[in-house]
Amino acid sequence: MENKKNKHLTLEDRTEIQLCLDRGMTFKATAARVSKDQTTISKEVKKHLTYRQSNVIHRNKDGNEQPSPTCPRLLKAPFVCNPCDKKKHSCPYMKQLHYAKTAQREYESLLVTSRDGIPLNKEEFYVADRVITAGIQNGQHLYHILQSNKLNVSKSAVYRHLHKGYLSVSAVEFPRVVKFKPRRQEPVEYVPKAAKVGRTYADFTYYTEDNDISSWTEMDTVTGRVGGKVILTLHFTLGNFMAGILLENRSAAALSTEILALKSSLADNGLCFGDIFPVLLTDNGGEFADVFSIENDLNGAKESALFFCDPYKSCQKPRVEKNHTLFRDIVPKGKSFDGFSQDTVNLIFSHVNSVKRKSLNGKTPYEIFTFAYGKKVAHALGIKPVAPDKVMQSPKLLTL
Repeated sequence: MENKKNKHLTLEDRTEIQLCLDRGMTFKATAARVSKDQTTISKEVKKHLTYRQSNVIHRNKDGNEQPSPTCPRLLKAPFVCNPCDKKKHSCPYMKQLHYAKTAQREYESLLVTSRDGIPLNKEEFYVADRVITAGIQNGQHLYHILQSNKLNVSKSAVYRHLHKGYLSVSAVEFPRVVKFKPRRQEPVEYVPKAAKVGRTYADFTYYTEDNDISSWTEMDTVTGRVGGKVILTLHFTLGNFMAGILLENRSAAALSTEILALKSSLADNGLCFGDIFPVLLTDNGGEFADVFSIENDLNGAKESALFFCDPYKSCQKPRVEKNHTLFRDIVPKGKSFDGFSQDTVNLIFSHVNSVKRKSLNGKTPYEIFTFAYGKKVAHALGIKPVAPDKVMQSPKLLTL
């Protein structure tokens, strides 16, 4: 079991806590499930409670409406109504519930607010505001003001307070602020935390062990020009066979479109995506955010199991990372893929898969793959054999 001591609870942990509460498990048993101390579980539950008034109207002896009383069961552990059978009916008491997603939102909000605000006490802030305002109105530069008055605040903090409207002086009065446009920030796609529930690397380990699975497909993307086309690589750990799919950009929409096209193409050839790719392991790149288009077939039924490595743990899918070095022998880093077509990508990987490997006792990945899956599957993935004397592992391949 992973050691989670001194680590914050994650959405996966909170989801597990909610499931345990729903089943009526004790804090001790719940703590064992998430590798935490039971006092941590108790504090977590008490800190993130959702309250619901009863539908039953309570009145005092004078007939005036009064708040719902607290259920006596809530005065002892687990302090919530999650396991109670009456919570969905007309229970006369106010309800206390613990929801994983609500708790996670409150936790994330606390992280933001705890790091935000003004790192000065009230008196210090007003002194700094008065000095800075007077200096700016006299045309002084901010650095000069801070150095001359030895204020206990940094230059970046002043600009942050300015943009949030904390200061008496406006941005227009600052000598340089209005001359600079805000930096453009490109939207960064990411895999939602909810999508990774049940799809973590730990889940992958349990899944492969429980189902006695020894090979799977590792997915990754290689980038050419920033903002340009990228290549999705599909690496079969059995035999180090790798195929590539050209994407218009590094987005979930582009990857989803090409994955669905691949599934349709395989179906037209009498092949099933789920039979070829039953287990997929990838990183946390935003291009893999649409998990359902990857896992489900064209009719919406699940056919593959997708899992995500832990963040910044590329070592958990080492085979695809290693095989990328053969790709880079032909396409060096920095070279744009914008002029590539899918035929170009297929040509590159046909040569990569025709290189004899010492780890395969002199066989090529193409030979091992076609022995296990058949030539029809390799052809459907765009890979063809290349004669040993014709194999080219250099950029010259793209100039022929």
